[in-house]
Amino acid sequence: MPLRPGRCYRYFSGPPYTREEYIHGAPYVQIPKFDMGATSAAARSRFDTVAKLVAEEVGQIRMNALEAARQMAFKYLNRTLGAENFYLRINVYPFHVLRENKMLAMAGADRLQEGMRLAFGTPVGRAVRVERPGTVIMLVEVEERNLEHAKEALRRAKSKLPLPCRIVVEKKAQQVKAQ
Repeated sequence: MPLRPGRCYRYFSGPPYTREEYIHGAPYVQIPKFDMGATSAAARSRFDTVAKLVAEEVGQIRMNALEAARQMAFKYLNRTLGAENFYLRINVYPFHVLRENKMLAMAGADRLQEGMRLAFGTPVGRAVRVERPGTVIMLVEVEERNLEHAKEALRRAKSKLPLPCRIVVEKKAQQVKAQ
């Protein structure tokens, strides 16, 4: 069956469905990496600017939309800056399991489907629940001279997400060594 449009899952009501020990057939998280680029602490210490992608509304982001946003941002940053000149992190995790009551929608299907009987649904995907406006979805740490590339990468990633987002730029707090 094809994937339903994102508008079917953008808004939520009710508690999250997250307890995997009770969910049989829950799909795996298909995001291979949450930390990319220069991931070591020594390499990250030279980055002085952080650009964040912040959600402006409450809603859900499906796992495939988050993965598409990750690929867009990583591909742009890797091509323009190189792998050692940025740190990209996805800050959210798709804990919520999406359910769907699959119905047949063709001629003569009224004799084959069960209607609303036992309509709890079967697991079909995962989603991130953004429960507060201002939640950081992903962040990029770069040197200040590469800030425009980081903002462009987040702008491209923002186009793949169903919720309205904004880009926030902050200076990274410098660690002061006590003497």
